[in-house]
Amino acid sequence: MRGLSAVPSYVVMQPTTLCNLDCAYCYLPLRAADRRMSVAVAEAVAASVNPWAASGRFSVVWHGGEPLAAGRERLAALMAPFSAEVEHHVQTNATLIDDAWCEFFATHRIRVSVSVDGPRARNGDRVTRAGQPAYDRIVRGVAALRRHGLPFSALAVVNDPSPARAAELYAYFLGLGCEVLGVNIEETEGVNTRDNAHDAAAVTGFWAELVAAWRRDPRIHLREVEWSLRYAAAVLDGTADGLLPASLDPIPTVAYDGSVVVLSPELAGFTDPRHGDFSSGNVLTTPLHTILAGAAGTGWVGEFLSGVEACRSSCPYFGFCGGGHAANRYFELGRFDGTETEHCRNSKIRLLEGVLDHARDHKSPGARAGDG
Repeated sequence: MRGLSAVPSYVVMQPTTLCNLDCAYCYLPLRAADRRMSVAVAEAVAASVNPWAASGRFSVVWHGGEPLAAGRERLAALMAPFSAEVEHHVQTNATLIDDAWCEFFATHRIRVSVSVDGPRARNGDRVTRAGQPAYDRIVRGVAALRRHGLPFSALAVVNDPSPARAAELYAYFLGLGCEVLGVNIEETEGVNTRDNAHDAAAVTGFWAELVAAWRRDPRIHLREVEWSLRYAAAVLDGTADGLLPASLDPIPTVAYDGSVVVLSPELAGFTDPRHGDFSSGNVLTTPLHTILAGAAGTGWVGEFLSGVEACRSSCPYFGFCGGGHAANRYFELGRFDGTETEHCRNSKIRLLEGVLDHARDHKSPGARAGDG
């Protein structure tokens, strides 16, 4: 059975629960409340993180709420305890980005990822608390990043995956100027209870067409597609068994109050009659490295690890996804030891099938008709 690694590759930090937007698909339960992380929490996390960063590449990802809603002064104070070796990333809706924020990003060497779902018409779910479209504010923030010469990534949520959508989406992000693009098909999780079931052929076609658009002009690193291609290549050369790490990355999320949830940031702030609040401890009372060393003993984590083994024994796609995500199992199935979810189907199974369909449909001219 795969266990949890004692050392993560990154830590997610929640500087504030508040978000200035009210996106329809958001999973966060406290996004209307401004509950801010104290410097004491950041200091406690840094005590474990700094030695990890001294031994190799390590990231802290600031993720809210909207992290920028905490303000530059608070964010700077939260970052101060971390050593210079730590890479800082921020996931932002970009609506608050201006020249002053760009100078802050440059000074603190923060890597920026912007949440935007494509052209204006595709951002109907991204609205302000007054219900007004946020798109113009998002692109103003992106324009500021470009004006200051700051590279950025983008993250898009797709709620209508279909082949016709893929080329439009990719062309938009080419024009936006991002260096890396992540594509998430909308998930049913947290307070978002909208259905995420889609026609299988349409979703497979979406991924196949996205691969085709990327191959025509591969200036953007397309996160999901590039991983799929690496996996397919590893299968062909017989090295696929070495792609999955022996232990799962615990991906600790440290909430504003210091509580730590492992494996799925989406579980933070929720409670369950069987498992309580999903927390494995609090950094204000227990060092983060100690919490992670014992996290596998958290009740729901053991249930999830059993589910991972069930996937291993039953799913031909296990080598590609490694057993999926805890939050998707819980919010779709009500338990952590279930197996296949709509998220698996949309973003793992049909992703890989779409990549393979594209490969079959675009053989090199010298390939024989019978070649697979």
